Amino acid sequence: MKTFIFPGSFDPFSLGHMDIAKRASNLCDKLVVAIMENRAKKTLFTVEERVEMAKICLSDVPNVEVISRESLLVDLYRELGASAVVRGLRSESDFRYEAEMNAANTLMFPSYQVIFLPCRADLAFTSSSIIKEVAYYGGDISRMCVPAVEDMVHQKLLVNRQENT
Repeated sequence: MKTFIFPGSFDPFSLGHMDIAKRASNLCDKLVVAIMENRAKKTLFTVEERVEMAKICLSDVPNVEVISRESLLVDLYRELGASAVVRGLRSESDFRYEAEMNAANTLMFPSYQVIFLPCRADLAFTSSSIIKEVAYYGGDISRMCVPAVEDMVHQKLLVNRQENT
């Protein structure tokens, strides 16, 4: 059984993330979407909220499991007996970063494999950071995430504004 891992912070889960996950799920028996906790990143959403978003977005994909983890990716890979990690690429700079991460993970676990999937051209410049920035200033994010995630983003930003006043 081929198990792939699609890791990320997914803050929030975008249409680009959804596209990569759905395409990757067609290449394996099981796709584990791993919401990784990264202490260095300041996230808008809690890990539980990010898991909920991913589950909403991928509820129609039967071979997807969504989990959260605070560990090295290579440790999760080893634990799950994964065949590969899936990484979405939007640009040349994504490739450079991902190639460096791949090299480091391969040093820690030589049988570590990664599959790079280019994102769709219409989603190439969509990122979680852009979604948050556009939403913060009242812009339209409806073509960047599903309606349920759009609502969660607007609600979270509203709550944050109220807490900061």
